[in-house]
Amino acid sequence: MIWCIFIVGVLLPQSLAHPGFFTSIGQMTDLIHTEKDLVTSLKDYIKAEEDKLEQIKKWAEKLDRLTSTATKDPEGFVGHPVNAFKLMKRLNTEWSELENLVLKDMSDGFISNLTIQRQYFPNDEDQVGAAKALLRLQDTYNLDTDTISKGNLPGVKHKSFLTVEDCFELGKVAYTEADYYHTELWMEQALRQLDEGEVSTIDKVSVLDYLSYAVYQQGDLDKALLLTKKLLELDPEHQRANGNLKYFEYIMAKEKDVNKSASDDQSDQKTTLKKKGAAVDYLPERQKYEMLCRGEGIKMTPRRQKKLFCRYHDGNRNPKFILAPAKQEDEWDKPRIIRFHDIISDAEIEIVKDLAKPRLSRATVHDPETGKLTTAQYRVSKSAWLSGYENPVVSRINMRIQDLTGLDVSTAEELQVANYGVGGQYEPHFDFARKDEPDAFKELGTGNRIATWLFYMSDVSAGGATVFPEVGASVWPKKGTAVFWYNLFASGEGDYSTRHAACPVLVGNKWVSNKWLHERGQEFRRPCTLSELE
Repeated sequence: MIWCIFIVGVLLPQSLAHPGFFTSIGQMTDLIHTEKDLVTSLKDYIKAEEDKLEQIKKWAEKLDRLTSTATKDPEGFVGHPVNAFKLMKRLNTEWSELENLVLKDMSDGFISNLTIQRQYFPNDEDQVGAAKALLRLQDTYNLDTDTISKGNLPGVKHKSFLTVEDCFELGKVAYTEADYYHTELWMEQALRQLDEGEVSTIDKVSVLDYLSYAVYQQGDLDKALLLTKKLLELDPEHQRANGNLKYFEYIMAKEKDVNKSASDDQSDQKTTLKKKGAAVDYLPERQKYEMLCRGEGIKMTPRRQKKLFCRYHDGNRNPKFILAPAKQEDEWDKPRIIRFHDIISDAEIEIVKDLAKPRLSRATVHDPETGKLTTAQYRVSKSAWLSGYENPVVSRINMRIQDLTGLDVSTAEELQVANYGVGGQYEPHFDFARKDEPDAFKELGTGNRIATWLFYMSDVSAGGATVFPEVGASVWPKKGTAVFWYNLFASGEGDYSTRHAACPVLVGNKWVSNKWLHERGQEFRRPCTLSELE
C-alpha cells in the first residue's frame, strides 16, 4: 500500500529517501559465493524435508493397509492378542513418535546459516546505491531503458534482463531523489513490459500512479491528465487519481482562461508548468565529460597527433633501465600525458590487490575548507593506502616511479589503491590544491601535489576511461600500464588543463593505484622557472 501526502493540490505517492552507497566488485564477488553457500544450504534443507516426508509417507501407507484390514472385522481383528497388544503400543507410543517427527523442525541448519550470513548482506543503502549507478550509466553512455532492460550492453559475458519489478524499483529510487526525469523513463519501461504481457506482481495502476505524478512534476500537464484517466479506467475508485484528475482539470481550465485573455500571439501557448528534462546539474562540464567517456569529442588534431611519439626511456641513464628501458608513449601534448607500457607485472598487481582488499573503504577527497579527508558523492569507489615499509613489492614500485620520473618519492603520499565497480566514478576534479585552498595539504607539510602517477591494474570491458574535459582528452585503461602528468608548472602554478575524471565503469571492474608526488624534495630535481606558465 502506498501512503500519500498532499502538496500544492496534488496527491503523490510517498516513500523515504536513502543516501547513496557504493559496494566494490571485491565485496560483490564475495556476495556471489555467499549466495551460492546459501543455495547449497537451502538444497540440504529441502532434502531433509523430503526425507522426513518420505518417512511419514511410508508410515501412512503401512497404517493405511493395516487399518483397512482391521476395519473390515474390528472385533475379529482385536480378538487376536498380538493385534490387541500392537494397537495399544501404536496408539500409546508410535503415534507420539510420529507426532515428534512431524513437529521436528528441519530448517534449523538453514536458518542458522542464513542468520550468520545475513550480517554480510547488502542493506537498503546498498540497493539504492546500485540503482543510482544504473541511472548514472544510463546518462553517461546515452543508454535507453529498453537497452538496459534487455541487457544489451557492450562487452557483457553474462547477459541479464530487468523484470517489471526491477524497472519499477529503479523508478521508485529516482522518485525518492525527486528525479522525475528518470522516474518517468523507468515507469514507462515497466508499463511497456506489462503491455507486452510480462507476468508481474506489479500492476499497471501502481506504475501509472508514479508515472502520472512524475510527468506532472516535469510540467507536461496534458500527458499527466491522460495517464490519470488511463489509471481511473483500471481503478475508478482510486482516491488519489480522482483527486489529481480534478486538480489537473482545474489548472488546465484556469490556464485556458488566462490564454483567452492574452494576446493572439500568446494564445497558442502550450499548457506546461516548466521545461521538461533532466534535473539541473551542478557540474558545468557535464556534457563534455560524458562525451569523452563515450569516446566522443576528442580534440586531438592530425597535426598535433604527428608530434606524439613512442620511445624507450632509460630514466636519464638510470642503471636499472639502461639495459631494459621502459616503453614510453605520448598520450597527449598539452598537458603532457605519458603512458608507460608493461611497467607493472601481473604478479605485482595481484600482491598489491591482495594487500589492499582487506582495507578497502569508501574513497575520500580533501575537503578544501578543513583540509581533512571526507567522502563525497562525486567520488564513488573503494580505496586503501599502502606504505612502502609494509611490503617489498610496494617499496619496489615506489622506487620505480622515482627512477622513471626523476622525482623524490620520500615526500609523496602513500600508494593509493582504488577499485571502481559498476557505476564507480570520480567526477572532474583537480589533484592539486588551488589558491583558494591554501590549507588543503597543510597537515602533510610537503607542499602541493606536483605530479600524478596512475597505474592501471586491470582491463575494463566497457567504460572507465580517464578523461580531461578542459582539453578533450581520453585515456583508456590498459592493464600493466601507467600514465604520468605534472599537475603544476615548473613555476609552481597549477595547470588547470589537468582537471580530469574517472568515467563510470559500464561493464566489468577497474583497479588502479596512484602516487601523488609533492613539491618538497623536488627543488633540484625540477627547478623553478621564471615564467609562470612553464
